[in-house]
Amino acid sequence: MEEAELIKAFGAFLAIMNPFVNLPIFLAMTEGYSVSDQRQLATRIALYSACMCAIILFAGHQIIAFFGITIDQFRIAGGIVLAHIAWSMLNGNNVSSHHGSDEEQSTMKDLSGLAFYPITFPMIVGPGTIATIIIYAGHASSLSQTLEVAAVVGVILVLLFVVLFFASAIGRVLSNTMRVITTRLMGMILLSIAVAMLVAGLSAVFPFLAAAPGT
Repeated sequence: MEEAELIKAFGAFLAIMNPFVNLPIFLAMTEGYSVSDQRQLATRIALYSACMCAIILFAGHQIIAFFGITIDQFRIAGGIVLAHIAWSMLNGNNVSSHHGSDEEQSTMKDLSGLAFYPITFPMIVGPGTIATIIIYAGHASSLSQTLEVAAVVGVILVLLFVVLFFASAIGRVLSNTMRVITTRLMGMILLSIAVAMLVAGLSAVFPFLAAAPGT
């Protein structure tokens, strides 16, 4: 996979899984927890996220193929999902499909499953992340290229683990203004990537859209 494509993939995964965007939610949901408990939770979240991403990376394409969905059709759907999430990020709103509804978050706050739901899914590995992994895995034409995508996801997961592990300290340093700026910037990057996915998918499914005028 070309370096430019890997950089683009890194930008997409950073925008959709952004640890700094999820940090305030993590802190709010673990309010009253000790630092030790928060760090145990961060470790579990990183492990669960890695397992989910690995399964999607290596089996996601086969799963959508089983339902008769092509990668280009999925690229269109993924682009729409990412565009919806990105638009909400630009407007400072949360998307329930990405962060879980308020009712779901409050229900799971004190349960042992908090690490998996709703933090790992759907906050971190939600519809947008799943779509992005499957699309970039679909670009990979060999095992080595698939592993390159895995490495990009791995870097993001390591960053996620570090941010959540030191959430209490980072939360004191990262001002609300910085969080807002980061969210808006990531939203713009994600929206640009979503548009590119939509254009590529639509051009493949409807070839006449890619034809030059007058040809």
